[in-house]
Amino acid sequence: MFNLSVDIDINSGFCFGVVYAIEMAEEILDEEGQLYCLGDIVHNDEEVKRLEQKGLRIIDHTQLLSLRNAKVLIRAHGEPPSTYQLAMQNNLELIDASCPVVLKLQNRIKTSYDKEEKIYIYGKHGHAEVVGLLGQTNNEAVVFQDLEELDLAALPKEITLYSQTTKSTHKFYEINQVLETNGIAVKSNDTICRQVSNRDKELREFAKKFDVIVFVSGTKSSNGKVLYKICAEQNQRTHFVSSISDVKTEWFAQNETVGICGATSTPMWLMEEVKNHLEKL
Repeated sequence: MFNLSVDIDINSGFCFGVVYAIEMAEEILDEEGQLYCLGDIVHNDEEVKRLEQKGLRIIDHTQLLSLRNAKVLIRAHGEPPSTYQLAMQNNLELIDASCPVVLKLQNRIKTSYDKEEKIYIYGKHGHAEVVGLLGQTNNEAVVFQDLEELDLAALPKEITLYSQTTKSTHKFYEINQVLETNGIAVKSNDTICRQVSNRDKELREFAKKFDVIVFVSGTKSSNGKVLYKICAEQNQRTHFVSSISDVKTEWFAQNETVGICGATSTPMWLMEEVKNHLEKL
C-alpha cells in the first residue's frame, strides 16, 4: 500500500452555469421522474449517467423534430432561435437553463448583426454554444478556431470580434494584436467568462505543489482538454482520467503528494470518488 497525501483543488468543479442547469434538472426529475434534455447536460459521462438514472433522457436535434407535448431542458450552452421556434410549433415546454453569460453574449451578437457589422467568432466549430451564437446572425458570422483558417489579406478592413465564453483570454488578445498588425480595425468584445479563464492561473499554481496531478474530466469537454494541457505544462506527472477505472497504480510512489483537479464540467463528487480510491491504494 502507498501512503499518499491527496488534496482536491477547491476551485475545480462545476462553473455556476452548469450548477444552475443541473439544479433545474434535478428539481423537475425529483417531482416528475422524467425530463428530456437537448444534448448532454454537461460534457461529463459519469454525471450524465447519474442523471439518466434519475430519469433524464438525452435527445438530439433530430429527435426534437418529432417530439410533441413534452418538457425539454436547454442546457447551459444555449440554443439558436430556431430551437425556440420549433418548440412553439411542437407544443414543447422549454426549461431554459442557458448560462446568463452565454445569453448576454447572444444578445450582444444579435445587436451587432442588426447593425450589419462583419461578425467573427473565435470558437470551436460545431460546439453547442457556438451553434447558438451563429443562430443570432442567421448563420452568417464567421467562426474560426485558429487565425490560420483566415485569409488575413481578404478580410474586411473593419470587423467585430467575439469569443466563445470558454476560450483562452491570452489567445483572444493575441488574435486581436495580429489582426490589428495586419491593418484590420477590430471592434473587440472580450466575452470570455472569467470564472473559466481565471482557472488557468489558479491551476498553474496548483499543479506545481504536488508530485503527481490527477486531472478528472470527461473526454468530450473542450475546457477539460485546455485545462489538462495547462496542468501538464506545469507538472509532467499529470494524468487524465474520466473515472476511477482509468487510475493506474504505477503513477505513484510511497509518501508522495497527489493533487486532484478538473474541468468546469467535472462534478465534485467524482473528484471525491477519485480521492477516496487513491487513499485506499
